[in-house]
Amino acid sequence: MSKITVKCGKGQLHLEKSKSLVGLKTQESVETKDQKFVEKQVLPSLGGFNVVSLKTEDSNVDTKLDEVRQEDVVEVGTHVYFAEGSNKPVIATGEIFIEFHDGVSEEEQSVVLEEFSLELVERRNELRIIAKVTPSSPNPLKVASALQNISLIEVAEPDIDIPLDEYFTPPEDHLIPHQWHLKNDGDLPDVTYRLEKGADAKIVDAWKRLSSTGSKKVVVAVIDNGFDKSHPDLSAKIFKPFDIHSRSSNLPQNQGYSHGTPCASVAIAANNGNGIVGAAPSAKFMPINGTSFDIRDTERMFDYCIDNGADIISCSWGTTDSRFQLNSLKEEAIAKAARKGRKGKGCIILYAVGNDNLDYVNFYAAHPDVIAVAASTSKDRHAYYSNRGKEVSVCAPSNGDWPIIAARAWWDNGWSGEVGNFKYWTDGRSRGDRYKHFGGTSSATPLVAGVCALMLSANPDLTAKQVKDILQKTADKIGPSWEYSNGHSTKYGYGRVNADKAVAEALRLKESVAPPVTEVDEPVTSGRGLFRFDVRKQEPKGWGVQIGAFYEYGNVLIQVEKLQKKFGEEVIVNINELNGRTVYKVVVGAFATKSEAMKLRKTINNGGYPSAFQRNLADLA
Repeated sequence: MSKITVKCGKGQLHLEKSKSLVGLKTQESVETKDQKFVEKQVLPSLGGFNVVSLKTEDSNVDTKLDEVRQEDVVEVGTHVYFAEGSNKPVIATGEIFIEFHDGVSEEEQSVVLEEFSLELVERRNELRIIAKVTPSSPNPLKVASALQNISLIEVAEPDIDIPLDEYFTPPEDHLIPHQWHLKNDGDLPDVTYRLEKGADAKIVDAWKRLSSTGSKKVVVAVIDNGFDKSHPDLSAKIFKPFDIHSRSSNLPQNQGYSHGTPCASVAIAANNGNGIVGAAPSAKFMPINGTSFDIRDTERMFDYCIDNGADIISCSWGTTDSRFQLNSLKEEAIAKAARKGRKGKGCIILYAVGNDNLDYVNFYAAHPDVIAVAASTSKDRHAYYSNRGKEVSVCAPSNGDWPIIAARAWWDNGWSGEVGNFKYWTDGRSRGDRYKHFGGTSSATPLVAGVCALMLSANPDLTAKQVKDILQKTADKIGPSWEYSNGHSTKYGYGRVNADKAVAEALRLKESVAPPVTEVDEPVTSGRGLFRFDVRKQEPKGWGVQIGAFYEYGNVLIQVEKLQKKFGEEVIVNINELNGRTVYKVVVGAFATKSEAMKLRKTINNGGYPSAFQRNLADLA
């Protein structure tokens, strides 16, 4: 079957098998691209596979793939697909996310897995599992399609990977030789073109306010592809590097990608007396190599940030292809980092809105816990390419008339179709072999990440939500006033980021009360107020919305008070035991019908608890 329809995120994906491309996994020490049966390597890593074209000669791709699977060096071979109307290759990782309908027992779930020879990989809760195909299973896409038609199953989604867009727009006008985005005086040393004085991110003013260029304790993670670990502006700053695909600290060099190098430099390039300087040059740099649409890789990249001390996560990539929207597991991976990171204060996560000139943003940037960054120009105008939407948080200076300067990886081939210095500099004037002109929302996003690093330098106790709120509150309104509604513009968000005002507000809040407790397991060691409560027995019937589970009873009281005040519903606490410890599950509401609980769940999800889910109270008895 060459065409197949599967579930993907919030919609369906209509796929057609590629007539020329396949995915191969070879033995660890074997280079796939060098094998005699490979015509050309198209992508070095997608869903754990190398995407290649085969030397088919007179045979079709199906026949040739069957032959290649018999090669000793080949561990796994799989077909590559394309979504209807898309030129992005799609590859199935072999895992399938399955959510059963309420009431389906584990025994019934096991029968379904046995029917398709699936292996249980992980159980997320009583209804959610991740399974994977075995050698006895059909193609994972076919399995997922068949599972979706089984009455016991609510969702069966194959885990797939696609190449994600890197949000960089090559400059189109004459370029500048200095970093006007840090401080814009209106004129440039090597051109006659006038900029808009003050159309910058106020980085230099923030440094003056801090009397420093930030703290060495702040860790900025940049998730991308192609980090030049030898670059003089990055090499001495690298902290706990990680490659998603090899799951090691070895950052691949010269594999075709170079986008991560300029992105990282905009945020954290070192203040070493040479080249450029980032917005937060004192911060540590955690390079995480490898962007992926794969569920497992998505969870892996954000879990790595949580577990290894990342404070800020900058992502200048994503997709606006409606066929590839985020599913619940990807959304939860981002939400987890935004809540669990920084010991409960939350990692600050930034995504570029994208460079497609669309009226909606990159699907990753649309996540409610993300700071969605758009691009403005050196004249304080909307950058024509920058996507628009209600989710835009702030904008930041980038190209659109005059670009900025960023670091260049040593293997960067520059812009295709150009020769000489024009490959890296639009006006052909070189400002150094290790640098180039750069822009797009790819540049705007790490610039704001650097601003966030300065804010945490001023006040390390800020929560992720507070950082986002401060950025939006202190941003400068640019563009026509009529483009704003209730202080927000679909083009500019809440305005162009102002690092000086943001740092000033962070300092003002430094002496305020400790940040609110979220879902944590740490003991409450200091007074958090007095609570009046009335304990009544709850019958184990009906439906509610579970927001979390806690080990510390003090945190339960704090959460219950907050939930009652915010949502105006009864709060139920279930006392149970997990791994030898008492655990308290907190549920909001007690309704006779599931539909009433689902309605409340949407309100709670939008009110700061995106992982909350409806719960049958009988299951807690």
